[in-house]
Amino acid sequence: MTTSSFPAGFLWGVATAGHQNEGNNTTSDTWFLENVSPTIFREPSGAAANGWELWESDLDLVAGMGLTAYRFSVEWARIEPTEGEFSEEALAHYEAIVDGCLARGLAPVITFSHFTSPHWFAKLGAWLDPASAYLFARFCGIVMDRFGDRIALAVTFNEPDLPEMLSWLHLPDFVVALERQTIEAASLAAGVERYRAGNVMLREDFPAMRAGMTAAHIAAKAAIKASRPDLKVGLSVAMCDDVAIEGGEALRDRKRAEVYDYWLQLASDDDFVGVQNYERLVYGPEGQVAPTEGAAINGMGTAIEPDSLRGAVEYAYAVSGVPIVVTEHGISTPDDRLRADFIEPSLDGLARAIADGVPVLGYFHWTLMDNFEWIFGYSSQLGLFSVDRTTFERTAKPSVAVYTAAVKARRA
Repeated sequence: MTTSSFPAGFLWGVATAGHQNEGNNTTSDTWFLENVSPTIFREPSGAAANGWELWESDLDLVAGMGLTAYRFSVEWARIEPTEGEFSEEALAHYEAIVDGCLARGLAPVITFSHFTSPHWFAKLGAWLDPASAYLFARFCGIVMDRFGDRIALAVTFNEPDLPEMLSWLHLPDFVVALERQTIEAASLAAGVERYRAGNVMLREDFPAMRAGMTAAHIAAKAAIKASRPDLKVGLSVAMCDDVAIEGGEALRDRKRAEVYDYWLQLASDDDFVGVQNYERLVYGPEGQVAPTEGAAINGMGTAIEPDSLRGAVEYAYAVSGVPIVVTEHGISTPDDRLRADFIEPSLDGLARAIADGVPVLGYFHWTLMDNFEWIFGYSSQLGLFSVDRTTFERTAKPSVAVYTAAVKARRA
């Protein structure tokens, strides 16, 4: 593909998240859930990748790849560790990252909620609380007042559809039971009736949590636009590329309707929708079809399919009708040769979608470095750089050179 395959001003970047990289996010709901007993988390996040201290050298890595944008999250729990009290230290820290991006020629793309929330917010019931939309919008307004004049895009929520997506994995009963036990242990330890969080959610809470996050997205967008009417605002949606062989169409369509369509339709009133794609799933008359024998497999146990990005992007645009930002795309594997081979054909597929009329504003690879992958702890590797768990030294994998070259060849 030539550089003309991508529009001028296209954002080439990597994505990260605060809790997964920064370390010691001690006033957050996720930290609390990691440290109750029993817990569904394989291990606590601890120091993570020590990104809170190493952010400047991490930005140097991003700039060194010839990228033009960096997506990261601002941690609500750090900025408002106690309800109504806002940390000058945390605000100054994130402002420095924004300015550090600009100094390196990187467009700052901010995620306001990447699964984690303050501990005090979870004690209120999180998105079940009637005041949750107001509280989230107030936080977004504080951030915007501080450095919103310098950011390139705003993402309110990261993957609010993930609970519904996970319900399609048909997890073993003991996993579902452990989710409930974790929430019950947290409620008991916090001394509240209902401790709730965005990344460990009870099935019966799905409708009310969705309603709470919907109201919060709308309120947050209004607060962001009040500060910067010109700033593009959206949310990101976790999306498989769901395809059907003969007889599997009804199941595929039900999956789409239950998991993605609500949020894609909500996004039709936004400036863009973020697509976060990692795999293609094939459905037949008997359910999900297993990978063919000998196929390369990712960490999710499904076949590696670079063209899944194109399929997910095209479906997101067909339903939402708004421009697309690929806010996350990558592969979970300890074998970086698979990641390196995955990048080029994935971008070729994205170029085909653009050529076919899908407006795509940017692509952000997940992720800069191996990090804390939520309930899986440090067992999954999705980074372009590896991280020494003791010294926190970052080491480039071969995929860094591949992504760097791919972007250089395509930058308009």
